Amino acid sequence: MPLVTPEHEIIRRSVREFVEAEIKPIANDLDRQNKEIPEHILKQMAELGYFGVIFPAEEGGMGLDYISMAIVTEELSRGWLSVGSVMTRNIITGTLISAHGTPEQKKKFLPPIARGELMTAAAFTEPDSGSDTASFKTRAVKQGDGYLITGAKMWCTFANRAHMLTVMTRTDPDMSKRHKGLSLILFEKQPGDDFMPPTLTGSPIPTIGYHGMRSYALQFDDAYAPAANLIGGREGQGFYQLMASYEAARIQTAARGVGVAQAAFECAVKYAKDRKQFGQPIGDFQVIRHKLAHMAVEIEAARQLCYFAAAEKDTGKRCDYEAGLAKAFAAEMAERVTREAMQVHGGYGYSMEFEVQRFWRDARVLSIFEGTSEIQYEVIGRRIMEQN
Repeated sequence: MPLVTPEHEIIRRSVREFVEAEIKPIANDLDRQNKEIPEHILKQMAELGYFGVIFPAEEGGMGLDYISMAIVTEELSRGWLSVGSVMTRNIITGTLISAHGTPEQKKKFLPPIARGELMTAAAFTEPDSGSDTASFKTRAVKQGDGYLITGAKMWCTFANRAHMLTVMTRTDPDMSKRHKGLSLILFEKQPGDDFMPPTLTGSPIPTIGYHGMRSYALQFDDAYAPAANLIGGREGQGFYQLMASYEAARIQTAARGVGVAQAAFECAVKYAKDRKQFGQPIGDFQVIRHKLAHMAVEIEAARQLCYFAAAEKDTGKRCDYEAGLAKAFAAEMAERVTREAMQVHGGYGYSMEFEVQRFWRDARVLSIFEGTSEIQYEVIGRRIMEQN
């Protein structure tokens, strides 16, 4: 599949230089201390255009293709999953507005999102509802020229540092309407750990990995958003708008998995060359070489699935099937590869002094967010039945 051009490889080298110089030297220490991505890193990413890779120049972006997005994501995630993931939020909100927003919403929000001046976060999941979107209970009641949002949201990553939350909320109180009663509203806020009490409060959720960005439980209590921030200007369209945007997010998540696995693989290769047992490098033993070989096969297979899905997305055709294949395989591949990389390290793989354990902890989340593996297989299975 001749999908990657020399121009794409130039992009890869550029991002890799940034990662080697700015991300890798600090990632392990920040992870151990459970600290967030430094502001100067986000600013550099914005200046380099990473937040606007797929958005056209007239919207403040770089106007590149989805393969470019996958490559940028892969290389950033190779340094630190959180750095490769901070783009996801702007991609989700940006693609939602680009595809479904009103002309006014596109003009107001897309350029600063693409330039990384306006950071966003997604407020979709609820305490009692994850994949079961139709059971969401958060309400938005029309009042005057806006909506008052009330309800609880979970796993809102980067919510504290975001300037805007993309909130899935029920604008029709009739629960029997299920998906048809849901809308997406852009809730503007000031960045900060204090949020906006009493109308919006948040508390961080401790996690075993994926440090660098905090995930929050949020509570909305009559939080006001202008009616002009209803995406598309029509109620009841939120679920369908979101499902269309997930193609891009899942391709990007597949690329994150490839990047994390690649980082773990590189650590394993280096350790196999440096570590000596029985008078020789452990990489001279067949069992270790075969582990590395299996890892290489899986990483390259996931990379090609990811690039193929990105190429399909670039055609403008529906590609939830291809995106699901890439996301499901890459996420589960990353878990297998990072585990084997730890195994190559032996006891040292379990030590916080070696960064390989970070990749393992980070990889575990990939098969959960942006649609669990189980959801991906359901999407894939349905498409198989439709197509055959």
